[in-house]
Amino acid sequence: MTDSFVQWLFGIDLWLVGAAHFVILFASFQVPYRLGWKQDLQQLIPFNRKLLWVQSGFTVLTIIAFGTLTLVLHAELLRGERAALGLASFIGIYWTTRILVDALYFSHEDWPKGTAFVVGHVLLTLLFSMLAASYLGLFIWHVWIRPNR
Repeated sequence: MTDSFVQWLFGIDLWLVGAAHFVILFASFQVPYRLGWKQDLQQLIPFNRKLLWVQSGFTVLTIIAFGTLTLVLHAELLRGERAALGLASFIGIYWTTRILVDALYFSHEDWPKGTAFVVGHVLLTLLFSMLAASYLGLFIWHVWIRPNR
């Protein structure tokens, strides 16, 4: 594979993974309704309820930032600029950690039952894996595979 072909592939990949963050938001906005948060959160004291909403809001903000920065810094990421590679490695580590938490901390029994939840969980995990591989792959390509170009 030539260097220009790999760069072309990463160019397309970055547009896709940047947009994919907004697909995750579509799924995220369904969580409170589909998981019955209105009923469950009423059992928490107000402080804990607010804490969960604030943490969820920061997660949404982070995902928006990842998608937006990927799209806005597309050229810098492709060129392998240091700050852009720092961002790519952070985003890759973030999604890798998300997958590991899912695999190692949550139990299969923790997840809601039903075909829609199983399919959604599989699709989201595949999407998170694609995001992690894309960002870490870009970082590895720039730092170890083509460092003198």
